[in-house]
Amino acid sequence: MIERSCPADGRSGASVPGPERNDRLRGRIEDLIAERAVPGIQYLVVDAAGILGNHAAGWADVAGRRPMEPGTTMMLYSMTKTFTAAAVLHLVEAGRVGLEDPVRTHVPSIPYGDAVTVRHLLSQTSGIPNPIPLKWVHAAEEHPQFDEPAALDAVLRGNRNLKFAPGTRYGYSNIGYWLLGRVVERAGGMAFEAFLRKNLFDRLGMASSEIGLVIPSPPRHAKGYLPKYSFLNLAKPLLMGPRFFGPAEDRWLQIRDHYPNGPAFGGIVASGRALAAFLQDQLRERPALFSRETRALFHQQQKNTAGEPVPMTLGWHIGASGSRRFLYKEGGGGGFHGAMRIYPAEGIAAMVIANDATFRAGRFLDAVDGEFMG
Repeated sequence: MIERSCPADGRSGASVPGPERNDRLRGRIEDLIAERAVPGIQYLVVDAAGILGNHAAGWADVAGRRPMEPGTTMMLYSMTKTFTAAAVLHLVEAGRVGLEDPVRTHVPSIPYGDAVTVRHLLSQTSGIPNPIPLKWVHAAEEHPQFDEPAALDAVLRGNRNLKFAPGTRYGYSNIGYWLLGRVVERAGGMAFEAFLRKNLFDRLGMASSEIGLVIPSPPRHAKGYLPKYSFLNLAKPLLMGPRFFGPAEDRWLQIRDHYPNGPAFGGIVASGRALAAFLQDQLRERPALFSRETRALFHQQQKNTAGEPVPMTLGWHIGASGSRRFLYKEGGGGGFHGAMRIYPAEGIAAMVIANDATFRAGRFLDAVDGEFMG
């Protein structure tokens, strides 16, 4: 087992964890690898001033014995949705999108009429269906020729009917966030990837070598895996299709590089280290991404049409671990699973990603984030 560790960053004001706490954290991650529970893992925790802990362990490539590093990139899948929401709110702040705008104002081709608004999409209260999206992927080598608008149009044709009246209740939908990507393109006047790079990634100093909508550097990207002895392995013909599965490596089944068909619902590829800038900006007194008022809106719990709270903000889910309330987004798919959280009362944020589709990211954060509180 190979373990790599990065100390807290050297910026003025950065908090430095105590050696005992750091050793406990490292021990938890080492135990995961020793138990062969995951091939490799990245964990990072920050406050507004700097990085409190940043640890990477295990293998980015099991067969090649390439170690997982803090800068190794992995698929974020649905964690992407929070970035998509941030892009929309950037446009809201600029006056180019309204939360109560019918989505059809920006994407005229949708089949849902004028009842679905931008707020409904952001808060997952739109009523748009959510078919299982595991087959909505294409191989990395197919990406230059992939027709994303045609793929979305095909999905919309097969899912024309709302499941419930917009705004009446919570109902998760990948299609809804795929549509938000089109809203960003139409209102932002550029491709979705270009908008994220200009208005989010570059503004936060997130290096192009460690975050993007394609694999930035294949030699620094982790392979995704599925446990060879698992129910998901038995069910794989029903999931992504056999062409996406590679050979067995030790006790892991390799999943070949691929991209979700809808970049706005699951397309970001990033390292944990790159995510530090985004998480810190959620905690700072003066955020760089948008105004404090817009960030407060980003974190504000939403309500249904009856005035009852739903478990969503305009881009974050709302959860709790014991008495600790947090905002979070989890994401998983073919070969990776991760989650990121913000603990507003404690003033910290954390993320974890493993290159294992079955990794229980939320349970891991429940177990280790408390090391950095109180």
